[in-house]
Amino acid sequence: MGLSVVILCGGQGTRMRSGTPTKKELVEIGGRPILWHVMKIFATYGHTHFILALGYQADAVKRYFLEYEAMTRDFTLWLGDSRRITYHQPSDERAWRVTLADTGLRTNKASRIRRVAHYVEGETFFVTYGDGVADIDLDALLAFHREHGRLATVTGIQPRSQYGLLEADADGRVVGVREKPRLDHWVNGGFFVFQRGVLDYIGPGDDVDLERETLPRLAADGQLMVYRHRGFWRSMDTFKEAIELDRLWREGAPWAVWKVRQSSPRCETYGDHDA
Repeated sequence: MGLSVVILCGGQGTRMRSGTPTKKELVEIGGRPILWHVMKIFATYGHTHFILALGYQADAVKRYFLEYEAMTRDFTLWLGDSRRITYHQPSDERAWRVTLADTGLRTNKASRIRRVAHYVEGETFFVTYGDGVADIDLDALLAFHREHGRLATVTGIQPRSQYGLLEADADGRVVGVREKPRLDHWVNGGFFVFQRGVLDYIGPGDDVDLERETLPRLAADGQLMVYRHRGFWRSMDTFKEAIELDRLWREGAPWAVWKVRQSSPRCETYGDHDA
């Protein structure tokens, strides 16, 4: 049986808003919102109970799912009888159960998780961002989490430098050039696995931040482990990144595990996340 998946999609996406008025998680990649791609990754591994922690433009996300069937399938309806409608194609998402919860306009990420915790089923659950995709093996991530026995697991990725790096000697002579190399350190790529005990690390109020407060507290108590993902990962925070993801979709979409599960490392990049 699959786990509940909390998806944080309440942030304002300020870096994206300059390029499009569309809610960031609803910006389309290959004709589908980036949020749909995130959900599809989890559904591929059997995790189809989604809890969307909404905030900014919550109405737009709700409207998308309320209209989902009509917008994605052919149908016949009988005018004058709003209850009589027939959809003609089978739905690949028919097993998805989606809970849409408005967690406040300015609520921080950890507080959003606490606000939707009563919708979560079971002791173990996923948390992720609504703007990041990867060819991650969720079975391996979950197995790693269960094996180490701590309260929380974060997926780490190694970002690539935004710039080419110059290697020079003491006299300033360039002895090497590396174009956007993979960096040595690991950064937060999302795709968390939490036990309910994580909620004890989220204080009251709406201003508790996940990355600046909750994760450091877990780490200080030895309750946070990192699962190292060496494959493809990409976040979408700007309109430029949306265009790049759309290009990658046309070229094969390395995160589309529902088509072919990726078995070899791909390129990585890195970006920050809104709530």
